[in-house]
Amino acid sequence: MNDFKFHVKPIGLFDMLHFKKMVPARQKALAEGSLECITAKRGANKLAALFHPAKQVLTISEIYSHGENAKTYLFSGEGLAPFRAGQYLSFKLKIGGAVLTRPYSITSSPKEAYEGKYTITVKRAEGGFASGWILDNWKVGDKVTCSGPEGIFYYEPLRDAKHVIALAGGCGITPFISMAAAIRDGFEDFKLTILYGSRKEEDILHKAELEEIAKATDKVNIINILSDEQKEGYAHGFITAQRIKEAAGNEQCSLFVCGPCAMYEFLERELNVLGYERKFIRREVYVAPQSPKGIPGYEGDLSKELTLTVRIYGNIHKIPMSANETVLVALERSGIDAPSKCRGGECGFCRSRLEKGDVFVPKTLDYRRMADAASGYIHPCSCYPLTDLAIEIWPE
Repeated sequence: MNDFKFHVKPIGLFDMLHFKKMVPARQKALAEGSLECITAKRGANKLAALFHPAKQVLTISEIYSHGENAKTYLFSGEGLAPFRAGQYLSFKLKIGGAVLTRPYSITSSPKEAYEGKYTITVKRAEGGFASGWILDNWKVGDKVTCSGPEGIFYYEPLRDAKHVIALAGGCGITPFISMAAAIRDGFEDFKLTILYGSRKEEDILHKAELEEIAKATDKVNIINILSDEQKEGYAHGFITAQRIKEAAGNEQCSLFVCGPCAMYEFLERELNVLGYERKFIRREVYVAPQSPKGIPGYEGDLSKELTLTVRIYGNIHKIPMSANETVLVALERSGIDAPSKCRGGECGFCRSRLEKGDVFVPKTLDYRRMADAASGYIHPCSCYPLTDLAIEIWPE
């Protein structure tokens, strides 16, 4: 066998000597380093705390009514986190013995965050628990707690077309009000056409505000569509593929969708007709339905009364649970302060480990990573119990 011969050039020798000294050099650097904890006083941490606060305390400064069942709340606060138009705030609520969260899109311009202001609009939901309580109880001067700005439903020039067609229904207009205001104020640069579906003229939210924005900039155009009445100056019917096609013209467009569950189901069929690439269709995640009844694929027994065993903060709780509600709702009803933000399965903030039992997760609300789904993790906000369950939750 021939002997192997290695020839090391001088520069290679220096590399070997440097590598040999690397570990002692790192050990010396670690020994000489400070043991002082990195605190929020450091520049990077201060910036992170500003952009991604764990919570914000806001004061209700003004309240505007939109008929009997909707109100806009103007909040003020110091050092409010900046946001992208289309993001939301998740509010922490204590109602009786229940502890819960509710996400609401920010309707104000990003400019106003720098002035210490946010606004949201709350509409009373039929059979809703939190929206009615907010509308009946929040008043000027109250302090409320919320998250920092959350969500990814915003314009991204590297991905989205220069012309965005917003498909809005009911209270789903709220993120688009913020986008329109951001365009007017120079915080965003794209063309926005809003197709806004309402039942009647009296149901149109922020009508005057949107009209003022459209007058202030030629980059924003709004088309109101009424389903239950015909009136001069308004389109009649629904947001159809033909209407979307007419609004787009010959331009490449991105479609942003936000509205009630029934609207999503209708538009799913209409959008298939248009043949848009997936990247050009953005859907805001909607909150999981109160009940799994009617959701495709559900075959559980809605009459079942079940038990949920919860491991959190090192403690174990056994609480009643209905098959007719999400796991998160059962937690909230029992007063367990479980983490949650989006309530639609997307953010993963409520991610928990399923130790025992079976759940139903609607395909449209299953945003779990493949590894999480395979390893038995769930998002309590978007799954419904089929049997008695045992879960482990990691607090905020």
